[in-house]
Amino acid sequence: MPRSTADIAARARETGRLGIDTEFMGEGRYQPLLCLAQIALDDGEGGTEVIVLDPLTEEYDPQPLADVLADPEIEIVLHAARQDVALLRRDWGQPVRNVFDTQVAAGFAGMRAQLGYEPLLKETLGVRLRKSASFTRWDDRPLTDEQLGYAREDVLHLLQVASALQDRLTELGRLDWAREECRSFESIDDRRDLEIVFGKLPRVNSLDPNQRAVARELVEWREDAARTGDRPVSSVLHDAALVEIAKRRPQNVDRLRQIRGLNDATLHRRGKSIVEAVARGREREPIPVEGVRPTQPDAEDAPLIALGEALVRTRAMESELAYELIAARADLQKIVTSVREGSGEPDVRTLQGWRREVVGNELLELLAGRRTLRVGPGARLLIESDPEE
Repeated sequence: MPRSTADIAARARETGRLGIDTEFMGEGRYQPLLCLAQIALDDGEGGTEVIVLDPLTEEYDPQPLADVLADPEIEIVLHAARQDVALLRRDWGQPVRNVFDTQVAAGFAGMRAQLGYEPLLKETLGVRLRKSASFTRWDDRPLTDEQLGYAREDVLHLLQVASALQDRLTELGRLDWAREECRSFESIDDRRDLEIVFGKLPRVNSLDPNQRAVARELVEWREDAARTGDRPVSSVLHDAALVEIAKRRPQNVDRLRQIRGLNDATLHRRGKSIVEAVARGREREPIPVEGVRPTQPDAEDAPLIALGEALVRTRAMESELAYELIAARADLQKIVTSVREGSGEPDVRTLQGWRREVVGNELLELLAGRRTLRVGPGARLLIESDPEE
């Protein structure tokens, strides 16, 4: 008899952890559809019990599992957790706490960033996976034996991989670093914030306040149309066409037809509702451009960014950390800009927490002229304090 979700939740509370993975389909939909949830439990004998839940054909109560996912006392193990966490939060109605992402952990254990599950298994446990069903239609029923076997195998070794990585990180003194990094998953939510969507429209700040009000109305109309029809937002109306419509504010379909980026099918199906949305937008309060435009990068920043990147990469290699965990070019640009302008430290991850300890302080000293880089024996980059300090 299949385990109930209450039984699964009880076992997770007994052992203090649960592994989980999902299979989903996002193509052609407004949001990804949860097709399977695969759960791994400690079986009490050093192995793993795998349970596969099928939301498309089975009736089950997700609440006991949602409560476990939200319990900070239970460790939730995933690999490349971002999409899974967002999907589970939306469908099961709870945030996911105490995540241990084995992909993130691998970066702290000296492996490359964004390491896939298959190579991670091979490197840590010597296990090879069959990835034959990875890109099959998970929304078709019935599932094949090949698909079900693949889905089960995807979590069969997940808890053992997590244990191996935790042992390695404990030896390196970095387990707390990895757990700190994984806490960011608790705030993941795939619900679309329309203010953010509006703010990211191309050239939206070049529109006047009345045009921006129309653009905001079109964003709301498009979102509702995509949600109602379960279609990707871009298939309803592309960003560039939306901004052009807001700029020209057509009052009838014939005027709308003159705007590039709208095919005949869109005009036939949605032309009237687009014109109506434009009319509603004309009645909205104008939306001025708020705030100060961010400082633009200076052409002379590039060498300083390259210098900073050299320091970060050197320290990352020495520490056996994935470079991508420490800094991104955007982080370095903000740091260089703040130094050039003499403003306060920017709010970037490279200058926070364990990253500041590994490289952040040195990076600030380098840009202040209190650190030097030179090529030493064996063409190795050496980082030295200013001898005059």
